[in-house]
Amino acid sequence: MKSVQTPIEVRYQETDQMGVVYHANYLVWFEIGRTKFIEHLGLNYIEMEKNNIVSPVLDAHISYKKPVRYGEKVFVETWLAEYDGIRTVYGYQIIDSQGEVFVTGSTKHVIVIKDNFRPLSLRKAFPTWHELYLKNVEGEK
Repeated sequence: MKSVQTPIEVRYQETDQMGVVYHANYLVWFEIGRTKFIEHLGLNYIEMEKNNIVSPVLDAHISYKKPVRYGEKVFVETWLAEYDGIRTVYGYQIIDSQGEVFVTGSTKHVIVIKDNFRPLSLRKAFPTWHELYLKNVEGEK
């Protein structure tokens, strides 16, 4: 699977006193990219949530290479980095139109029952997701 690139226009409120994007905003951008990646596969989180299932973040990593500033146009590039039937790891890069990398990162997820946070197997609960993820794992970018 090729990665999915989602455009991001840096808004003023996303910056700090130094005039660069505040570090926590990259996690929001990762979520935007992850949602678009999932939609690109023909899936959506609404299907899960209707079944009282959510997908919390277990782990998040961010590496800052170069600051992104107000008014710049960048892309969050998202791909499926790892998948084992239970845990899913998404990879991300924040890049400009020339492909220069500003930020890299990843988030690890599972699915759980919303009421008690009991983990579920994506493979068993959502076989369609499982099959599509197996076809797209390894992040062929």
